[in-house]
Amino acid sequence: MAGNRISRRHFLRESLFFSSLALAYPSKIWLPETSFQKDSPEKYGSGRVSGHSLRQKVEHEPSYLTLHRSGELATRVRELKTMYENCRLCPRDCRVDRTKGQKGKCQASASVKVSSVNPHFGEERPLVGRFGSGTVFFSNCGLRCIYCQNYSISIEGEGVEISDRRLAESMIALQKMGCHNINLVTPTHYLPNIVNALVLAIPEGLKIPLVYNTSGYERLEILQLLEGIIDIYLPDCKYMDPEMAAKYSEEAYNYPHYAKIALIEMNRQVGSLKTERGVAIKGLMIRHLILPNRISGAEKFLKFVADKFPKDTYVNIMGQYRPEHKAFDCPELARRLKRNEFTETLRWAKKYGVTRLAR
Repeated sequence: MAGNRISRRHFLRESLFFSSLALAYPSKIWLPETSFQKDSPEKYGSGRVSGHSLRQKVEHEPSYLTLHRSGELATRVRELKTMYENCRLCPRDCRVDRTKGQKGKCQASASVKVSSVNPHFGEERPLVGRFGSGTVFFSNCGLRCIYCQNYSISIEGEGVEISDRRLAESMIALQKMGCHNINLVTPTHYLPNIVNALVLAIPEGLKIPLVYNTSGYERLEILQLLEGIIDIYLPDCKYMDPEMAAKYSEEAYNYPHYAKIALIEMNRQVGSLKTERGVAIKGLMIRHLILPNRISGAEKFLKFVADKFPKDTYVNIMGQYRPEHKAFDCPELARRLKRNEFTETLRWAKKYGVTRLAR
């Protein structure tokens, strides 16, 4: 293997290896060595990322590189870090001092905690492309849905704390494995660490888009600090009814209010999804998980999208709900989705003219 070039056979072997380890041992981090670790530089070359690596040759330059060159990215890091002292990163607005060990609703400290890092092939097709989406699964979550399918990570906090530099190494490793993007899964409560890691990773050659993969429970002020940093927003829109949000997501009655504002702001920043050679480079991708018994308010969601967003807005109507965690305690959630519940949602999409659906 010459220089930084990674053979297809090597890539596939590494992808399968680290993905399988992440599944078998989700509480650990499984990554190849990177340029930051000088003890084995021969494994991946000298450290700089080649523009002719296995990754597809995409001409798009992520917007965070412009912010970095201007010094604005470092300024954003300083502003975000102050929020740990009186945490207001999400709409829970806990106001705890995480720098002194206090914990709010999300149960996160001021050190980033990660469950797994690996190429992921189960995301939307424009994110996965040919070589996968480079996912970083962050531990803990402020929304705490009772039916969460990743509850061991999001609610029980499974994972290990790592340094910001180690997080930067993870981003570089994923890029070297050929991933098309860095997919930050449930990132909001660790934003100061993430943006700081980005500052550390850029000089080492990071140059693929960042995906902000979120529950949609976001504050406008925080999203405004992300403008120019995030190229691809991937928010959920979970509920349209405050009562449903409060009942199933630990009294988050204000979820619909904040989610609607957040989605509109995300669209303002990045617009409709744009792809290059079939791979996402910038834009908004909205997810809606259909819950049984119309709990998620799918029809209202689709009308909202039709009324507030461009016709070419990318929407993933997700029909894979299965009861997990505490969902079995709620009869209305204690079953899988029925086929007719999914098909009626597709009819609503057609009714309101929401046509750019995930395939």
